[in-house]
Amino acid sequence: MVLRNRSDAAAKARQVTRRFVRRLAPPVDDRAAQDVDLVVTELVTNAVRHARGTTCVLSLDARPDAVEVTVLDSDPEPPRPRQPDFSGRLGGFGWPMIRRLARKVTMVLVPNGKAVCALVPR
Repeated sequence: MVLRNRSDAAAKARQVTRRFVRRLAPPVDDRAAQDVDLVVTELVTNAVRHARGTTCVLSLDARPDAVEVTVLDSDPEPPRPRQPDFSGRLGGFGWPMIRRLARKVTMVLVPNGKAVCALVPR
């Protein structure tokens, strides 16, 4: 799914993700579905806030033991942890959350950007 880098991108990504997860068989338990939802939200939000392009691409793939979440954007710079901002303005919480919820997180350079992939256990 191609998402325009706008403030509503994460909400649109969550809608698509929730439909995708509801259709999986065997079903994903509620906790795992919430984890997938959070990872999608944070990856898309990071792409919208930090990538230099006008769009990002969300891809979801079901595996027997995980949901693979991939977000492509046009910035080749890898995600970097930042000091959390407890005032709520600058963030800094998303990347550690993604790393905690996903079994594995990888980043690969692709033509004109990068792909960040997280395997979230089912």
